[in-house]
Amino acid sequence: MPGNLEPLDLGIQIPYHFRCPISLDLMSDPVTISTGQTYDRTSIDSWIAMGNTTCPVTRVALSDFTLIPNHTLRRLIQEWCVANRSNGVERIPTPKQPADPISVRSLLSQASAVTGTHVSVRSRAAAIRRLRGLARDSEKNRVLIAGHNAREILVRILFADVETTSSSSELVSESLALLVLLHMTETECEAIASDPGRVGFMTRLLFDSSIEIRVNAAALIEMVLTGSKSMDLKLIISGSDSIFEGVLDLLKNPISSRRALKIGIKAIFALCLVKQTRHLAISAGAPGILIDRLAADFDRCDTERGLATVELLCRLPEGCAAFGEHALTVPLMVKTILRVSDRATEYAAGALLALCTAEERCRDEAAAAGLVTQLLLLVQSDCTERAKRKAQMLLKLLRDSWPDDSTVNSDDFNRSEVAPF
Repeated sequence: MPGNLEPLDLGIQIPYHFRCPISLDLMSDPVTISTGQTYDRTSIDSWIAMGNTTCPVTRVALSDFTLIPNHTLRRLIQEWCVANRSNGVERIPTPKQPADPISVRSLLSQASAVTGTHVSVRSRAAAIRRLRGLARDSEKNRVLIAGHNAREILVRILFADVETTSSSSELVSESLALLVLLHMTETECEAIASDPGRVGFMTRLLFDSSIEIRVNAAALIEMVLTGSKSMDLKLIISGSDSIFEGVLDLLKNPISSRRALKIGIKAIFALCLVKQTRHLAISAGAPGILIDRLAADFDRCDTERGLATVELLCRLPEGCAAFGEHALTVPLMVKTILRVSDRATEYAAGALLALCTAEERCRDEAAAAGLVTQLLLLVQSDCTERAKRKAQMLLKLLRDSWPDDSTVNSDDFNRSEVAPF
């Protein structure tokens, strides 16, 4: 067996024994299994998770599934990376070790202890902080922590006193920050949503002096909304003016971090999926805030959510009116078509359809911004059928603005039109 494999794109050869036998990639966290073979942790974890009970190389049955870190090999790989830095090789970081179940149980026991002479609030918060550090390290750690009844403990700590007016305590901050890292079940979400006191407490946290608490409160609200199937419970959460104001403030705040913006747009989208309370988003100023942010600094996924929210709000007359008053709305929607993604194109076309149906002024703005040309390209593209259907309906509205040299015959267009949904 050769000592090196073929050169990679970096133009250098990676020693054979530095490569994982499963992925053939450079190992970043080498571990040894019971047969003595070494693999990258993520690869062998996946192999075992698929139900395999043998060594991938030797095919010998595994006597146990313990993964022992190969520190010697990892240090050799790191030294090789450093030696080849000039060739564009980055040094692999020292991997964090998986959480120990005994330590997790001990920390959760400390966190859930009753505050008194032997256990302080600070020590309980410190235990939760250590658990949060473990949860951030890997999904495997998060599953382990959740498997020890962590969510129930954290919910109990967080909502221990829903009548409190002081929500900035260290214990509240730490328990909230850890809770939003764990996946909550439908039952757990609905237990929170069905309690008006807990809903009110989450809403108050949106106006806390700590930006971290505000962001995590919005994250929890989004989790509870999406995790609850009951529309009645969703209405309990979304039926408050202040909850929209608190979430929108994360998007409006000029110092909001990337995480704050991402959570803010996820939360406002989840709130606006409840159609009975969309008018509250409009009255809270969502149209202007959304357009300002969409024109600035969202990534692709957040842009899609933002545009979906715009389309949802445009289903209300007052929504169309509010978006129509913003000078950037129509040009931004037109610019988005065929630029970001198929989903973004569909949402932008849907918003434009509502706006152009509602106001002639919007039709004139859209035509001036070049919408007709964009739509003619859209109906001939590989975009979604829903997007094409909306484009065809828009073209009918803008028929007087079609260019004279259009490659689309109007008779053909009428025959190909899809019935509105």
